[in-house]
Amino acid sequence: MKKQMLLVAVLAALSVQAGAAVPEKTADTALKPQPGQTQAALWASRVLSKLHYKPAPLDDAMSEKIFDRYFKSLDAEKMFFTQGDIDQYAIVRTRLDDAINGENLSVPFAIFNLYQQRFNERIAYARELVKQGKFEFTSDESYQYDREKAEWAKSDAEVKDLWRKRVKNEWLRLKLAGKDDKAIRETLDKRYEGYLSPSRKLTNEDVFQIFMNAYAMSIEPHTNYLGPRAAENFDIAMRLSLEGIGCVLQSRDDYTVVREVVTGSPAGLSGKIKVGDKIVGVAKDEKTPMTEVLGWRLDDVVALIRGPKDSTVKLEIIPADGGADAKHQFVSLVRQKISMEEQSAKKTIYEVKDGAAKRRVGVISLPTFYMDFEARRKGDKDFKSATRDVARLLAELKKDKVDNVLIDLRNNGGGSLTEAVELTGLFIDKGPVVMQRNGDNKVEVESDTNPGMAWDGPMGVLINRGSASASEIFAAAIQDYGRGLIIGEPSFGKGTVQTLFGLDRFAQNDKVHYGELKFTIAQFFRINGGTTQLRGVTPDIKLPTMGDSDTFGESSYENALPWTQIKPAIYIPTGDMKEIVPLLDKKHDARVAKDKDFQYLAEDIALVKKQRKENSISLNEAARRKERDQQEARAKLREARLLSNTPGADDPILVPDPRDALNKAISAKPANGKPAPSPKVAGVKGALRSDDGLQGAERSLAAELEAEKAAKAAKDVLLNEAVHILSDEVSVLKTDTRMASRVLPYAADSK
Repeated sequence: MKKQMLLVAVLAALSVQAGAAVPEKTADTALKPQPGQTQAALWASRVLSKLHYKPAPLDDAMSEKIFDRYFKSLDAEKMFFTQGDIDQYAIVRTRLDDAINGENLSVPFAIFNLYQQRFNERIAYARELVKQGKFEFTSDESYQYDREKAEWAKSDAEVKDLWRKRVKNEWLRLKLAGKDDKAIRETLDKRYEGYLSPSRKLTNEDVFQIFMNAYAMSIEPHTNYLGPRAAENFDIAMRLSLEGIGCVLQSRDDYTVVREVVTGSPAGLSGKIKVGDKIVGVAKDEKTPMTEVLGWRLDDVVALIRGPKDSTVKLEIIPADGGADAKHQFVSLVRQKISMEEQSAKKTIYEVKDGAAKRRVGVISLPTFYMDFEARRKGDKDFKSATRDVARLLAELKKDKVDNVLIDLRNNGGGSLTEAVELTGLFIDKGPVVMQRNGDNKVEVESDTNPGMAWDGPMGVLINRGSASASEIFAAAIQDYGRGLIIGEPSFGKGTVQTLFGLDRFAQNDKVHYGELKFTIAQFFRINGGTTQLRGVTPDIKLPTMGDSDTFGESSYENALPWTQIKPAIYIPTGDMKEIVPLLDKKHDARVAKDKDFQYLAEDIALVKKQRKENSISLNEAARRKERDQQEARAKLREARLLSNTPGADDPILVPDPRDALNKAISAKPANGKPAPSPKVAGVKGALRSDDGLQGAERSLAAELEAEKAAKAAKDVLLNEAVHILSDEVSVLKTDTRMASRVLPYAADSK
């Protein structure tokens, strides 16, 4: 169900097209395909069958794959359709290829309309169960919370029983969190009612995108169809900038709410917009009348607010501290270019005790490999670039006299290939970085051609299961060159190259928009000849694995390309880490064996893996309460440890940035003039937390933001250990000059 509601939430932020009548239908209007969509599907099929790295004909066999994936896309947890619903359309199982080639998409839309009907029926049944509230929690019943691999329910009665257990589990969660029956009934009824709103806002564009992605991803996991708005959002994510007012928005109870105001943006500089304000009207320019946006999809509101640089947008706002009847305020703002700084590279410095000495480790966190392609093409000297930002931060870290540098690529899903190559060039003299093989088996080598290194000292890369694509290219190159330590867990395993292909080139006029295809055209290979595909990058020093390879990562896709290898590139390693890794691994094992926080985190990870494997949860109140009490006891014990003065004596100390120190000092000083106590860490990143039974917007915005703030401030046990490992490396290299000459020959030569 969680994945099902995620589908609805994601679609409420996308753009696509669809429609068609169906035998059984609710009062809602049936969606129908548009002529432009049938043409877009046809052109997309021709491109994919000819230009894809793994070309697959659109035939009966492909139709069967599309059929299965389409139903799965709509109902991943198998909580809406029955086997009878699937069988109803069995006759078209091998005919979806004919539907695309014949420019007749009525069947995919009919299937979606049936899904909408089933969705409404199941939610109505859930609300009826909530209204009755007749649950007993003494039996030994259990609830299977992940049904992705389950069979379709054989009957309507079986689906209803699944929903009974679903509602019973959610009721029990709230009961264990201390809610009474009245509050539980109100919360759950509002929750299920809230599911209906985004579902009813889905358009034929959304349906078309779901169906086309069922086709595209049946060829290969990283091939997608992007509607016009989805393509625009993809471009924004790559260049880390847009033209707007600088507000992060969120939908809450049919209102568009300001979640964050970007510092230095038009909204921030105006002082007239605050977190929690509700936007109820938008005039996209000075001449356009105000449009009421209450109940609108979030992406539609955002599209209305965005506009050309230096143009004016007017907003009608209900102040955050006012109720529904509060006096509305009207604000005019001039749109400007907004930089998404939260996704930019950032640096911190940690200090680690090493006997009488102190080792300084600079950490550069890089959330994505971004580049403003358009600005670079136009010759803008200040175009946004991950490599340029990291180079600047490395220069600052040199001035700060750090001993080692850690590039934190955890959850960095990739981005620009050019950036991955150029970023690698900051740490090697010059040479090949990655190889690409296209569908014709032609191999091209992408190389760093700029001599010299921005940083020639020791370095490391921190990765996890969420590190993919460009992150894996960078980490693999650093490992193959022997340039630095790779620390963490095995990476995602995405070793394929995608390109964007605009379908509008086939349109007959400028008013028709067919969207874009993002499809695989080549495969990445490491310079040692192996590929990052499927297996990912294996760390030199492994930390606890938090991800699940069965549900996340390339190996979780049934149609992923296999691992393979080609002839290695010609390159000269810059160092050799083989000798030092066992020494550092031994020190790591000894340290974490005594680190209580590390052990606690390992226990939590083991518990989550156990729960994942069991894939069920008891609906017996006594059993669940016992589990909850044990979890809260563990949480209190850990919190007490974190808040005490004794733990963490050997933890890396965060060195404050002088530029931030004054601002932090001012904000920490209360009105009475006495300095406020320094906040203490009361949580660990990745640790299990108490369940309040609530979801998303059911918590107040203030509570949600406070929780996010606490999560950011939580102790990062894995980062701390990575910093310790790099500190150990410095100690070993300083005491063993012969080993240092083998690990860092370039650095040794430059001394």
